[in-house]
Amino acid sequence: MIPTAETDVILGDLGVLLLECGTSVTDVRGTLEQVSRMAAPGTSVEFAILPEMVMVSRPGAAAATTTVIGKGEALTFRQSARASRLVRDLESGAVALADAPKRMKAIRATPRRMPGMQNVIGCGLLSLSLAVLFRCPWWAVVLALLVGLVVGGLTMVMMRVRAAAAVAPFVSAFVSTILVGVVANALDLGPVPLFAVCAPIAILVPGALITNALLELTSTDIVTGASRLMYGLIMLAFMAAGVYSGAALTGMRIDSASAALVGEALQLTGDGGGWAALPPLWMSWVAVIVLAVGIGLAFGSGFRLTVVCIVVMTGTYAVLALFSPQVGSVVAIGIAAAVLFVAARVLERVTLSIPATVSFQPAFLLLVPGTVGLVALASFDAQALASAPMMFLSLCIGTKVGALLADLARITRSTVFRHWARPARMGEL
Repeated sequence: MIPTAETDVILGDLGVLLLECGTSVTDVRGTLEQVSRMAAPGTSVEFAILPEMVMVSRPGAAAATTTVIGKGEALTFRQSARASRLVRDLESGAVALADAPKRMKAIRATPRRMPGMQNVIGCGLLSLSLAVLFRCPWWAVVLALLVGLVVGGLTMVMMRVRAAAAVAPFVSAFVSTILVGVVANALDLGPVPLFAVCAPIAILVPGALITNALLELTSTDIVTGASRLMYGLIMLAFMAAGVYSGAALTGMRIDSASAALVGEALQLTGDGGGWAALPPLWMSWVAVIVLAVGIGLAFGSGFRLTVVCIVVMTGTYAVLALFSPQVGSVVAIGIAAAVLFVAARVLERVTLSIPATVSFQPAFLLLVPGTVGLVALASFDAQALASAPMMFLSLCIGTKVGALLADLARITRSTVFRHWARPARMGEL
């Protein structure tokens, strides 16, 4: 039996590890409560979770509250998957809490081969695939690839300096818009498609952060939800300022008829030929696969998790393509979010022990409410400004419905699965 003080430190460090994986504070609290019940049955432990801090206290105990502060460094998807495996082993009792520090140290020390090159190539592929997915002309697809590579390298360099990281969203959006605007003016291409501008910086759009903040607010995690929401809105404002400044300097105009959502892209038609032609619709499926590969490189997924990402994103695109013509893009976003959340919980709790953040977060680039909000702010489009909150709300409602369905199906922290489900052997992710 390990001492109480040491137990609290381990629990706090485990919570910080989950926060670094991108897990919501609501899920972190639930996980820590389950692990503490398994490690010390009958003992009451309370947790207070902040974005980078976990506080552990014991009601009625004389000892002071144990506080563990994280470094704020985000983990790769591969590290997140290993953290999820550790949590599952702790919840099932397969691993003792005393052995957790060694596992957590190994998770944080997981090596990543050539992270700089992976980030740059991942950003380029992500930008290329989004331009194809949202039916930009071929000239915009090629331009998005080149600018995406530049933005990936620029962001990587700026993130290494703390002071520069704070303005990286503005600088990246500004440089990206300048490059697109200069090329469009030099070649006299006319109005620029929306995703020729947004695709290179889509990886920086805080759509997932803002949506998670709204979910935390609806779960009564007011402090964390409000702080994350404010941070996400500030990032979004910085990026909007960069786009607006770049467009103003170059005189670039965004094509109002270009697609902002997957449902709109499916309905686009073009009469131009050559470089002005739109990619055929069937190439959108290829673009989804390339998008998943780009995300895998940018976020350090590894081969197996990249395959999972391909499956999840292909399924998300299929749901959006199926329901958007029937019920509209806004409602289709909510339906896709609900279906995806249930699927993410199934992967997390039943089969491969893959964290929901790994399988759910990439789909935000297909749902793209953050990108819509970015363009609405940058262009001061009243209609876009009104529709962006509706898309966020649809996404939040869909996610909440998915969480409810997962709970009713006894997927999330199900006592049934804890008794009979054998821990998956993931091996090296």
